[in-house]
Amino acid sequence: MKVHADLCVIPIGAGVSVGEYIAECQKVLEEAGLSHHMHAYGTNIEGEWDAVMAAVKRCHERVHALGAPRISTSLKLGTRTDREQSLQDKIDSVESRLDQ
Repeated sequence: MKVHADLCVIPIGAGVSVGEYIAECQKVLEEAGLSHHMHAYGTNIEGEWDAVMAAVKRCHERVHALGAPRISTSLKLGTRTDREQSLQDKIDSVESRLDQ
């Protein structure tokens, strides 16, 4: 099953700057071959359910390995069975209505 995810990983106890940890999660998503787009407060991901969930787990493993003793993650998921729809399709659908 295809899934769209919005992932926000927050290392706790690792200091104020978390860029190193977020960069590590981006590497995980690249390695997994998942389509993704980072935004200011998280990352949108699309792919097969099992691949996305495995990548989320790997993000946690790698962030812990970098020294973060705790992680708080927000994860929003969306699926649909009526048709195929990419993340870009969703954006295009809204943007096409801006000119109306």
